Amino acid sequence: MKIAVVGGGVVGLSTTAELIRLGHDVTCFEAGEPMGERSAGDTRIFRLAHAHPDMVELAARSRRLFPDGVIDEVGTVVSGPGSETWARAMAEAGAVHETPDAGLRLPARDITGPVLLDPAGGVIRVDRLRAHLIGISHRHLRAARVDLLEFAGDRVRVWSPDGPEVFDTALICAGAETSTLAGGVGITVPSALEHHVRFSFPIRADAPQPMQCWITLGEFGTYQHRAAPGTWAIGADVDPAKVSWAGGREAAEQASHEAVTAYVIKELPFLEPRVTGSLYCTHDPDLSDGLQFLRGGPVLTVYGENLMKFAPLLGSILAEALVDGSTPVDAGPNAR
Repeated sequence: MKIAVVGGGVVGLSTTAELIRLGHDVTCFEAGEPMGERSAGDTRIFRLAHAHPDMVELAARSRRLFPDGVIDEVGTVVSGPGSETWARAMAEAGAVHETPDAGLRLPARDITGPVLLDPAGGVIRVDRLRAHLIGISHRHLRAARVDLLEFAGDRVRVWSPDGPEVFDTALICAGAETSTLAGGVGITVPSALEHHVRFSFPIRADAPQPMQCWITLGEFGTYQHRAAPGTWAIGADVDPAKVSWAGGREAAEQASHEAVTAYVIKELPFLEPRVTGSLYCTHDPDLSDGLQFLRGGPVLTVYGENLMKFAPLLGSILAEALVDGSTPVDAGPNAR
């Protein structure tokens, strides 16, 4: 089959790699650097821990498909109100987990419980995963922006600056552009956007090592993990009014910088409260952990947040669906 993959993030590249393995004629369209937008950065959190059992099961399946050496299993801690729900979901899915009251390796001395430890969690080495996927798919990458998809009988026509080209089927996994492109073929995908920035801080010499990835739940929720050597990355749920799309990127970055730095000063004594790096991306405030799939004729879309940890499994699921014309089953809070 002749297949178009629109978007060269981690999901698009994983799907492209699987389609190549299956012997299909696949083209992955990406105007920028592969894995350069929502998949950017050198590290991410891997976790089995989720609030829904089906997501725990999918994460476990995905873990088995990651290449060797891509995940450093230092563990992932989830703390704060609501972590009991995550623990119940892990128990229902049969995933190994702990509820410790001591022995954690985090940048804080005081931790608001309850606490859940996912020992299979850890740091995804995005740099290594990127190199692996580009090594497989580089001959199938086309450095071009897709402007429009439209039906061509029972096939799909993809418009780019190179001109129109007809494919048997297509996948849209284009991050912030997914909603607009999907709308052209009658697929309605959530379109809300807000600005998001994660910041890196130096780790002090007396910090416990190796530190575990950490997710804090509550009004000021955060995700935290090792970044570049000697640094710790933190992203937070900043006041939505301060990171709204209408307010602009500059104002959102400033508000996020102030909020996260204040949090470090108050709560994280094992970090130096000075920013050494930042990573900007767009974020859909209406989506949470979950996988959603929609189909319109020969066009399939996938969307959600925090998809990095599911990438190898999504590549397999999406490749199969593109070939047989099916629509994968949604998972997580919006599962039908």
